[in-house]
Amino acid sequence: MTEDAEGLDDSVDELPRWRRWVPFVLAVVFAIALGCLIYLAGHAADLRDRAIALQRHSYQVMLQAKTVEARIGSAETLLARYVISHDAAVGRQFQDEWGTAMRELVALERSTRGNARQSAAVARLRAAMTDRGSTLTEIALRVRYQQSLGALGQLEATRKEASVRTIADALKTIADLAEAERARHNVQVDQSQSRVNRLNDSYSVIGLGLFLAAIGALWFANAALNERRYARRLAAAEAARVDNLEAAVLQRTEELREANAKLYREMEERIQAEQSLRQLQKMEALGKLTGGIAHDFNNMLAVVVGGIDVARRQMGKDPEKAITHLDSAIEGANHAAALIERLLAFARAEPLLPDQVDIDRLIAGMEDLLARAIGGGVRVELALDAGDWPVWVDRAQLESALVNMAINARDAMDGRGTLTIATERLTLKEQEIGQCTAGDHVCLSVTDTGTGMTPDVLERIFEPFFTTKAIGKGTGLGMSQIFGFVSQCRGAIDIRSAPGEGTCVRLLLPRLAEGQGFGATSPSVGAFAPADAAGPAGGGLTILVVEDDPRVLRSTLAALAALGHASLPCDHPGKAAELLEAHPDIDLILSDVLMPDMSGPEMIETLGAVLAQRPVIFVTGFAGDKGMTAQLAGFPILRKPFTVAQLAQAIADAAASPHDGKAAA
Repeated sequence: MTEDAEGLDDSVDELPRWRRWVPFVLAVVFAIALGCLIYLAGHAADLRDRAIALQRHSYQVMLQAKTVEARIGSAETLLARYVISHDAAVGRQFQDEWGTAMRELVALERSTRGNARQSAAVARLRAAMTDRGSTLTEIALRVRYQQSLGALGQLEATRKEASVRTIADALKTIADLAEAERARHNVQVDQSQSRVNRLNDSYSVIGLGLFLAAIGALWFANAALNERRYARRLAAAEAARVDNLEAAVLQRTEELREANAKLYREMEERIQAEQSLRQLQKMEALGKLTGGIAHDFNNMLAVVVGGIDVARRQMGKDPEKAITHLDSAIEGANHAAALIERLLAFARAEPLLPDQVDIDRLIAGMEDLLARAIGGGVRVELALDAGDWPVWVDRAQLESALVNMAINARDAMDGRGTLTIATERLTLKEQEIGQCTAGDHVCLSVTDTGTGMTPDVLERIFEPFFTTKAIGKGTGLGMSQIFGFVSQCRGAIDIRSAPGEGTCVRLLLPRLAEGQGFGATSPSVGAFAPADAAGPAGGGLTILVVEDDPRVLRSTLAALAALGHASLPCDHPGKAAELLEAHPDIDLILSDVLMPDMSGPEMIETLGAVLAQRPVIFVTGFAGDKGMTAQLAGFPILRKPFTVAQLAQAIADAAASPHDGKAAA
């Protein structure tokens, strides 16, 4: 058996060398084939993984771009709410939302660093967002400093800025580039998957010798397939998320349009309400004056009626005493006319034209009016030192502001205390007080001894509709109206107050230098000249008098006769053209303003060439109706009631002034 075994061994040793190496060669071949197959399969899987990763990156870029767009839209919506509501919490939400949008922009920059075209689009987006952020932050600051109406108008105007279009274009460019990259990576994923499939088909050629390797390859292929399916599901989920985000953005855009339209409507309603409340506040203040005014007016009428009655009784007995009583009656009538003029100027609905105003004289003339407005429990003290420094302001608005400040001071003192009204001359540096420019200013201060204001109330003092008074006691527009008036005059307002220490409100108005002015006013003849003022001598003019009231017409004709003028009566404005054609020797027209069928200015417009550039004087007791100011511009105005001397002065001035033909035009 040993020999047989040895023989078997020898026979084995004698097997051909190539046969002994065949298994090894086959094993090496199989091993090499397996290694190549594994290498090729791994390489294909890596290519597919990279393509899938790039595909995910494209979806991430698209999602980040949509997120930035959504954050910007949300921030602008919050700013619009902040402009309307003035809610500080909403303002902070706007800041947070804009900050989030900028952080999302940083993430988008990191995601697009490897793509030059996307990086360029993101750079344009950052520049546009930086510009837009500055604009929106400025609007928010204006709201914080109580400039809501300007802020709302600026917010709407900035929606058409180039930065808005740049942001939209940049975001669209980024999304389009990411979509193109995603499509290219989808092709790469399909190609790598096809290669993996071809390698899987080659396993059958390897045979049974690579069975275990095939099992492993199949396992890896199955894992790769599952990963590919997972990647596809993830890509589908991301695509659905992007679609949902687009739908949400469209829905939000529609909501913003509706909110914008609602804001427009609310803004128009608010403007109308503010106008109504301003007039209501003015009439409320006027109502508070009624009691005292009625007393003063009755006193003046008593002087007029009594003086005329006594003069009539003394005319035959003692003419000199009769003249004295008539002078007293005229003086009382002048005081009544001055009172009515102030009331009309105060109650007028539309703003007046600015004029040069001596502020000390205006305040001194309003002392009685202020005393009646605030009651007898408050002592009024004047300390006027503006001197010869005039200001260029709307006289009626300045009087209204002074009355409002006086009434506020009275309410703060509960009707008992001291109200000090003072003026002084100040030379200020640039923005030394508020927004005042450098130069000379007249300071009007109203100081009370009332309860004063807390810092919280003082901070909101110029806020429209804000008031600490009980319901029905005030509209909350007084100080905001004064703030607007001072701003229009290019001045500033300064308030100093503390609880228990009273309040001092200072209006700083620029001094009007000689030769300066911001507009022209119509010449007007005042009704408050002394009754015995000497009128200009002369006569000989033929004057057409257009007046619908027969009593006023008779009085005017008598005054013209006393001055030596020939007069032609006209009791209806429709007859003026016929009379002018029939009497070409008429030198001047003296016309009432408010008459039946047509007003005085309307009559002058209808005359056309018939007027022939004759001078025109308008006579009125009230020229404050809306639209009448522009029609009266350029014509001299004689206020009712007037004296013979004032009538003579008005006629002399009109006849001496060169007529520019404006009325005829």
